[in-house]
Amino acid sequence: MASTHDWVSSVKGASGDRRRRASASTELTPAPDRSEVQRAANTAPTGDLAPEDDEGFIEYKWSLVSPSRDRFAQLVTQLNFRLSEGNGEAIYELGVEDNGTKKGLSPDRLAASLKTLTEMAHELGAETQVLREADGKQGRVAQVLVRKVPKALEDYVDIRIAVAGNVDSGKSTLVGVLTGTGALDNGRGLARSQIFTHKHEMETGRTSTVSQAIIGFDSTGSVVNYTDVRHLTWSDVVEKASKVLTFFDLAGHERYLKTTVFGLTAHAPDYCMLVVGANMGVLRMTKEHLAITLALKVPVYIVVTKIDLAPEQIYNHTLTTLQRILKSPSAGRKLPVLVKSMDEVTLAAQNIVNDRVVPIFSISNVTGEGLHLLRSFLNLVPSRRNWRQHMGEPAEFAIDETFVVPGVGTVVAGTTTAGAVSLGQVLNLGPDGRGKFIRAQVKSVHYKRTPVKRVVAGQAGSLALKKVKRSAVRKGMVLLDASVRPGAVREFTAEVLVLYHGTTIREGYEPVLHCETIRQAARVLSIDSPIIRTGDRAVIKFRFMYHPEYVKVGARFIFREGRTKGLGKILSVDSTQQRTST
Repeated sequence: MASTHDWVSSVKGASGDRRRRASASTELTPAPDRSEVQRAANTAPTGDLAPEDDEGFIEYKWSLVSPSRDRFAQLVTQLNFRLSEGNGEAIYELGVEDNGTKKGLSPDRLAASLKTLTEMAHELGAETQVLREADGKQGRVAQVLVRKVPKALEDYVDIRIAVAGNVDSGKSTLVGVLTGTGALDNGRGLARSQIFTHKHEMETGRTSTVSQAIIGFDSTGSVVNYTDVRHLTWSDVVEKASKVLTFFDLAGHERYLKTTVFGLTAHAPDYCMLVVGANMGVLRMTKEHLAITLALKVPVYIVVTKIDLAPEQIYNHTLTTLQRILKSPSAGRKLPVLVKSMDEVTLAAQNIVNDRVVPIFSISNVTGEGLHLLRSFLNLVPSRRNWRQHMGEPAEFAIDETFVVPGVGTVVAGTTTAGAVSLGQVLNLGPDGRGKFIRAQVKSVHYKRTPVKRVVAGQAGSLALKKVKRSAVRKGMVLLDASVRPGAVREFTAEVLVLYHGTTIREGYEPVLHCETIRQAARVLSIDSPIIRTGDRAVIKFRFMYHPEYVKVGARFIFREGRTKGLGKILSVDSTQQRTST
């Protein structure tokens, strides 16, 4: 992969002709035409869909009119499979044959099919929402979202979204508008004031830490946050919602790059929302954040904000630059899709998981233009990981934050990466500076600031630990099931790709490594080449400089020296140091 500095070639200025913004985006080059979008989404240019896949959460049904009792039972079983494939969500294409042909149904037969699908969903404790209707070859077709109503904590569709972008691009304002009461921003920082956690952030208007906010959708796709009565607490949102999205608002200023990188690696985001100010264009830190996201293979979608402030030619120039960056070989030849209708929303939501399509939304937090499309996309975006397959494994909890609560004691926050962590459970906590683990008992568990009995794989939470001092805990530690023999690693071997380096890398080089919740300097002990430069691949042996860490084979990491220099994947760990007694 080439340097991030080479991603953007010179871009010619936009045409001086004034055009309406809604139509200007279609004039940009190299904006993909409809057929190109459909090919990337595996749909036919004629408007038909690709043949039905036996796997996944999407089901085609031409007709569901008056099925027999046995047939109805079969249909419910099939729906249950699709819901399990989609982690509690499924999309039904009614009026569509198995080969993808949009044959269509008469209005009466379509209404009867929708009624049958609703009855099927109720059998499984789910609700339906008609996303859109359109003309087929011989009638009407409908796309329907089926979503389970959660009965237990494990049933929640929980998605994490990292919010990145250059300083002053409108990240915090956008998160505030999406997760607030439904009110728009006043143009003077009203929305972002709900997101900031420190006084200096309020004064400067710039984020310096990783702050969190949530938005909840109920089983019919409505946002539960929005109310004219009061700002809902996290507990209120979780109680009312069937699907919860957590936004991690990251810092945009270069001085806080290490905090931003930590947020992208430690919180295991499903997606990255890259925010670009239409009046600012694509700046250096925008490209830096995009490079990190692509290196971590996190699917990204882009939100262009402040379209009410940007002159037409600047707005066009911003979109053109984004498209050229995404289509470049360095970015993996992504396909940017300018989302302007519900058709593009559903195509983007279904295909973003494949990390090929990059949706681009244009919005204004002040006027509200384009926000309805972004909300619809968030409602439909699927879970990227199948955490259910890890629920039966021994408990593992990665710590990304520590603090002390008066009257409670030491509290650790992080993500459950395997199994479940329950109230009263005894776990192994470590490694400490010597690579040792200690026993720690969980005395309380919180999920989205709500007291619960346990958190399961894929869920972030906070744990209060009994008789553990704050000084004994740090970011990067893990809590492991008591049945697991813990181990700490000082040295490991990894395959590395150098994204950018001004000179050469050789033995003795000491970058900072970001591997999940771990952030520590490491020294290069050996390289399979005498020296490596920008674009080179190599196998390198690293040694953590200060203390051992809990790392696993296959884990991806980023190393940097100031700005990002490269990425790697752990191939092996030093077996002589892997096991350390508690």
